Amino acid sequence: MFADVRGARVRYEICGEGPRRLLFLHGWGGGVDSFRPLVRDLSPEYSILVPEFPGHGQSSEPPEPWSVTEYMEATAELVEKTGFAPCGVVAHSFGCRVAILLAARRPELVGRMLLTGAAGLRPEGTAKKSARARTYGLLKKLVTLPVVPKRAQEDLRERLIQRFGSADYKVLTPSMRATFNRVIAQDLRPELGKIRTPVFLFWGEDDTETPLWMGKVMEQEIPDAALAAAPGCGHFAYLEQYEQFRGIAQALFSEE
Repeated sequence: MFADVRGARVRYEICGEGPRRLLFLHGWGGGVDSFRPLVRDLSPEYSILVPEFPGHGQSSEPPEPWSVTEYMEATAELVEKTGFAPCGVVAHSFGCRVAILLAARRPELVGRMLLTGAAGLRPEGTAKKSARARTYGLLKKLVTLPVVPKRAQEDLRERLIQRFGSADYKVLTPSMRATFNRVIAQDLRPELGKIRTPVFLFWGEDDTETPLWMGKVMEQEIPDAALAAAPGCGHFAYLEQYEQFRGIAQALFSEE
């Protein structure tokens, strides 16, 4: 199914026919299949809304570069259009950015939340990262000098992106790269204290994309939060320790 929200055409699925409602929000580069095992196992007891964010899967790209705010507003509109409010939330990585802002600014739409590998905090800087960023910035300026032909500038800029950009960034279209930059620049830490719904944080101890210190900060600053870390797991701990994650989801949402 598709819905038009905030100028974007969003693909979504509704699974299950249970009386309680859940919203599943995937990570960057994911889609409706990201939580497929959990959707399957919870469908007998819940009605589940699974959208694909604009710029992902079969959803169209945003009509202009979006930040987390626009993604949250689009998600809120979809929840309202489908009659899913209020709903519990299960989210991974980028989806957690949207979930955090949704709970902070539209609390009437959400219930309890299960967040795994949550993004949204600015990473700690290191000397190596700072040096790499300075090098990239200098080279980016050099390739745009008037002495460099315009065609060559485009090719050189793309080469710099492929050398210095993250894996997520490299594969994006130019318009989605602008969106990606706006998303990662938005620090959601000031929003954590506004969340009033219970939040369970599930983390991989060896997560390098969203390190465990981020989960610890969220546990401290969200008023009603608990954190569990899975030893030996990375950014996709919810799949690496699926049975444990499913048990947490069943226990968390059965109490609503």
